[in-house]
Amino acid sequence: MQPLIYHNPDCGTSRNALAMMKASGETPEIVEYLAHPPSRARLEWLLEAMQLPPRELLRRKGTPYDELGLDDPNLGDAEIIDAMLAHPILINRPIVVTDRGVALCRPSERVLDLLDTPVAEFTKSDGEVVTYVRAES
Repeated sequence: MQPLIYHNPDCGTSRNALAMMKASGETPEIVEYLAHPPSRARLEWLLEAMQLPPRELLRRKGTPYDELGLDDPNLGDAEIIDAMLAHPILINRPIVVTDRGVALCRPSERVLDLLDTPVAEFTKSDGEVVTYVRAES
């Protein structure tokens, strides 16, 4: 399976995750999810695969989160998913899908656990150096 990243090119975390994938020799399918948001079925599948409730995938900064009242604890999962589908900017990113799993890659180095041959060292765009050693299973 070709790795896939739900990507926002304006997001530094997303750019770093994509760069780590490429530095590891991967050629991921890139889905710019703001222009091509996932369907309801796909979003529900991603949430299930990540074992995340919808509220944990919500992005607040730079979104209509507050004006939509998404901090209301009485909102159910379906209502939160409705909001994400209506306003894809509410979907936190990057989400990466590989044969090794699915994850919200925040911080960006979480992507390394999803790659078959992750790069051992990577310098992020802010100069932070990430050294990676896969944990023994």
